[in-house]
Amino acid sequence: MKLAKVSGMLGLAVLAAIASSYAVADDTGWYGGANIGQSRAAIDDVRITSGLLGSGFSTPSISDDKRDTGYKIFGGYQFNRNFAVEGGYFDLGRFGFTATTVPAGTLFGNIKLRGLNLDLVGTVPITEKFSAFGRVGLDYAQARDNFTGNGAVSVLNSSPSKRDTNLKFGLGLQYAFTPTLDMRLEAERYRINDAVGNKGDIDLVSLGLVYRFGDKSSAPAPRAAEPEPLAAAPAPAPVVVTPPPPPPPPAPTKVTFSSDSLFQFGKATILPAGKRDLDEFAAKLKDADFELITVTGHTDRIGSHAYNMKLSTRRAETVKNYLVESAGISADKITARGVDGSDPVTRPGDCKGVKVTKKLIACLQPDRRVEVEVTATQAAK
Repeated sequence: MKLAKVSGMLGLAVLAAIASSYAVADDTGWYGGANIGQSRAAIDDVRITSGLLGSGFSTPSISDDKRDTGYKIFGGYQFNRNFAVEGGYFDLGRFGFTATTVPAGTLFGNIKLRGLNLDLVGTVPITEKFSAFGRVGLDYAQARDNFTGNGAVSVLNSSPSKRDTNLKFGLGLQYAFTPTLDMRLEAERYRINDAVGNKGDIDLVSLGLVYRFGDKSSAPAPRAAEPEPLAAAPAPAPVVVTPPPPPPPPAPTKVTFSSDSLFQFGKATILPAGKRDLDEFAAKLKDADFELITVTGHTDRIGSHAYNMKLSTRRAETVKNYLVESAGISADKITARGVDGSDPVTRPGDCKGVKVTKKLIACLQPDRRVEVEVTATQAAK
């Protein structure tokens, strides 16, 4: 497949993705990977023939070796869902030609290409797991040539080489198997100085894997099992004394915080105003004897189930960690969990529409919340 055809198909995929609505995840961090595939060079037979004619030779035939196996090893940093910087090492393989001449002789030439690259990568999500991306950057390539001749052909400079910096670009598709492992299919074009006064293009179509470092999921802590009540010991016979039942424990207290007051839309970092609200809440717990605090994160219905589960869990975990670290609450007395948008406050007919607009986001604001439920054995004094 030619690079132009691959680029055209990927370009249509990118345009389709831009026209669709999608939720932007808060994904950042380091990653690394490797690709392998087929590389192809554009060998300038007309220039070879012209060079031989200038030396007094005609060229009845030229055979080209335009294809080889290429690979690259890379690493990068993802600033957000849409932008990353990526650098690495590439080896585009070896290419060559064989030219027969009159007077009788043969000229053999080949070139080997390898180097380093630094790219800016832009990504557009298409579905929850499928995305398209494009890249533009610089390649610093070393071209090492080798020329030999026999018969009437002799070579004056048999091993020219050149290091040069040029542009490169590419397009690709990416599929996420898991939050940490992706597969890439991409087509790239490298601009290369061939060490004999010519600049040409090398195309690489490759398939590879990407591994993203760091924990991409946060599981809620298990809730401790409630102890079984102890049976009251019977009074000595013959007098049967029935002790009065113990007073019921205070009903759980639930406090609801608006997610918009704690976090920016789509984020899980607590705002200064949210910290003040949590500090006031924590101060009221100082005189209370409680068994358990349950933090539950809720989102609205915008976005996919997987994205909302991840965001609601991260927000609940963030509130839990703040109460532990800033308010001194014991970590074994507080749990956190996310429940997506499965328990909305708004009714089904309150907020109409499917397209994501500012009006719909504002209407669904009550659904975006963090609930803190306190199960106490003794109320605050």
